[in-house]
Amino acid sequence: GLFVIYIFFLSFFFFGLFSIPLERSVFSSSSFFSPPLLTFYSNFFSNRHTQVFNFSELLIFTMEMAEGEGTTEEHYDVDITTTASSLGGSGVFHIINDIVGFVLYMHQQIPSVLQDMTLEFDGLQTEFTDLDASLTEPEVKPLVRRKLVSRKREVKNEIKKLERLMKAISSLRSALQLMIREAPGIQKVVLILGGSPLRPQKAYELLFTQHSSNYVLGYEGDFAKSKAAEALSKKTIRALISTGAGSTSYPGPMRLFILVHAPPSLNLPQHFLPKRDFKYNRKFVPSKLRFKCRTQDNATSSSVNSNTSDLIWFQCRHVIKGLAFHQPVEE
Repeated sequence: GLFVIYIFFLSFFFFGLFSIPLERSVFSSSSFFSPPLLTFYSNFFSNRHTQVFNFSELLIFTMEMAEGEGTTEEHYDVDITTTASSLGGSGVFHIINDIVGFVLYMHQQIPSVLQDMTLEFDGLQTEFTDLDASLTEPEVKPLVRRKLVSRKREVKNEIKKLERLMKAISSLRSALQLMIREAPGIQKVVLILGGSPLRPQKAYELLFTQHSSNYVLGYEGDFAKSKAAEALSKKTIRALISTGAGSTSYPGPMRLFILVHAPPSLNLPQHFLPKRDFKYNRKFVPSKLRFKCRTQDNATSSSVNSNTSDLIWFQCRHVIKGLAFHQPVEE
């Protein structure tokens, strides 16, 4: 912002001597200024001989644009539109859940996709139960018993490696479902990967443009994944990959924090704690995703966005810690 103001004063100082070269050099590059500022300056310089120079107007406009107050629309890295009239509590839950799995896998915090790890963990638990039952049978031969005991020890170690991660993910899913039932009209969810929410390495900000009526009505449905929700999740993951999300890897295991923008009346102290003072570092820019219903008009969007002043941040108490595993070295 200060750089833009500095350039403006330089251009004003050399206005009389270098007006033509300045116009050609500055306005030939659309990346130098933002489009609204570029349009304003272009009109100003083109009419400088016929209009009275209004220094205060130009200065105020420049400072507003430098501070970001003059922008009319926020930029989103991924913009997803669905034909449904509302995403619904189940749709919101599965989008968050699938993006959590995407973030963990793409940033090398888990060795395989979350769905495969869930199946593997369930299979290990089932195998452990079967082995335990087989060892209780009296007719098992000593050689077979030793093999069963050895395999049971291996399975137990594998379960121990995954147990903490899988319990954290299960607790997170339960917390999200409880939160959606109590406050189904949530608009913002932030996934932060790093040492703490105040020191993020990567963050994904999810915006759900829900109807304002969803703040009053509780969600009473189940969380079964419908075909529409599955298609929307796949569309979102493809869009994230196309934008290069997850292409940056970070050494070692990190923590994944979940923050939700919800009404102050949210009362789930075992799962969510208020985090009123949460905000990003000025230099940090999160990846932003917006989910919008096709039938939602601009008036509805503006009324929904105005409700964000009544919401506060809540941090989920269930933090997911990545696994330390051997990663193949790329040649």
